[in-house]
Amino acid sequence: MNMLNQALQQTAQAEIQLSTPIQLKQQFPLQSSLAAQITEQRQTIQNILTGKDSRLMVITGPCSIHDPVAALEYAQKLKNLQHLVSDQIFLVMRTYIEKPRTTIGWKGYMYDPNLDGSSNLQLGLEKSRELFLNIIEMGLPIASEILSPMATGYFDDLLAWGAIGARTSESQIHREISSHMPFAIGFKNGTDGSIQIALDAIQSASHVHQFMGMGQHGLPCVLESEGNRLAHLILRGSNSGSNYDLETINAIHERHQGLLPALVIDCSHGNSAKNPLNQPEVLSQIIAERKESHVRGVMLESHLLDGQQKISENMMYGQSVTDGCLGWEKTQKLLLDMHQKMQTESSALVCV
Repeated sequence: MNMLNQALQQTAQAEIQLSTPIQLKQQFPLQSSLAAQITEQRQTIQNILTGKDSRLMVITGPCSIHDPVAALEYAQKLKNLQHLVSDQIFLVMRTYIEKPRTTIGWKGYMYDPNLDGSSNLQLGLEKSRELFLNIIEMGLPIASEILSPMATGYFDDLLAWGAIGARTSESQIHREISSHMPFAIGFKNGTDGSIQIALDAIQSASHVHQFMGMGQHGLPCVLESEGNRLAHLILRGSNSGSNYDLETINAIHERHQGLLPALVIDCSHGNSAKNPLNQPEVLSQIIAERKESHVRGVMLESHLLDGQQKISENMMYGQSVTDGCLGWEKTQKLLLDMHQKMQTESSALVCV
């Protein structure tokens, strides 16, 4: 008995209790007017993915958020740009608070908001939800990657769009969680370029599931999903090359007998050869071929400043601490140029 008590005590010392999802939502509530705004934004994304809305969805923002002040400045700039391009482009801010690691490293703002290795997850949850609400209050839809299934219940009322990464598209629990989420979710092709992994995930996420998860009150429970009708494909290139060009997309269609779901292209990662400054060239070709490829959306890794930096005591304000990003000035010019091209093409079609 003494050995059992000692073991239980050691286990308790290793556990740090967190707020439940419902407690965090009560601490940082979503106002009804903002809930209606998110519902409308989710519907807009659905209309874009299904072709009812001809605009291009552009998901842009930092590779991962590490500084809420810089994130809010970026959000304000994106909001100002939104008014200039909204007839052709639907802007969604990338607000990633979790970062998948190949081995070890900083796991994201939600886990370590102080960037000091303290891993204050409770503070990270609070600051992440608060930041999300501040961005939503500006009128912007937000997007994030679903990495920890346990975290989804804390933010499922806020996101307008979600992604499953290349390394987790094969995960059964991520497919089940995606089937339960009330917003569109894209699945990336595998790092080896495999499209079938993502297509299998989309098929799974589209169906009803019963699975073990955490309820809003923090207790283990059986979750029942209705299936996510808006699961779609994200092409992100591979370790060996890109897959965003029309020839490759047509070959993928032919290989899968024209049964591909809605298509979003990640302009970063394998498609940019991991060079963020290549993203404009990628997007330019996507826009030029969009009439034939029917691409519904794109993703950009963008921050206030070009490039990336290591976490240190003297960091540059507005520069990514994970993957390199395209700076704001280049991002703004890119999207304004793309908007002009799309507007010109639309006018030409109307004249015809």
